[in-house]
Amino acid sequence: MINIYKLDYESPIGMIVIIGTTEVITSILFSEANKTINVLLPETPPILVECYHQLDEYFKGNRYEFTFPYHFEGTDFQKTVWNALMQIPYAETGSYKDIAVSIGNEKAVRAVGSANGKNKLSIVIPCHRVIGSNRKLTGYAGGLWRKEWLLEHEKSFKKVNQKIEI
Repeated sequence: MINIYKLDYESPIGMIVIIGTTEVITSILFSEANKTINVLLPETPPILVECYHQLDEYFKGNRYEFTFPYHFEGTDFQKTVWNALMQIPYAETGSYKDIAVSIGNEKAVRAVGSANGKNKLSIVIPCHRVIGSNRKLTGYAGGLWRKEWLLEHEKSFKKVNQKIEI
């Protein structure tokens, strides 16, 4: 039997519940909870602690990609879409149609949207970076206000880092 563990991360845009095993993270989802239930304990598996710290670095503007092991469950099509989402660079966006074209199925725009909505690894698999072909924000399981916040957050830290590099 595989034990499942949970850890709550209090982000600037609400509670995030991290779920995983001792080996991989399986879910990172927004919660409407107002208080931390699953707290960091000495026996919390290191993989959940690492995910927690990497999310914290992301929200502080110090992390642009995630390196902890994770696993997603889904159909082959969903996995193809989720892998394509990970090709959208930090602080940039792509449309559902862009994703459909990139996976070789230009007419699968609605199916891409559906797969996007079933992503259980929020932020890590950056479904928040997918927008409509008209460049407007559309659908986000965590709420459009969170999607907008995440995009603005990434843009603000990308600008800061570009200034430093000059």
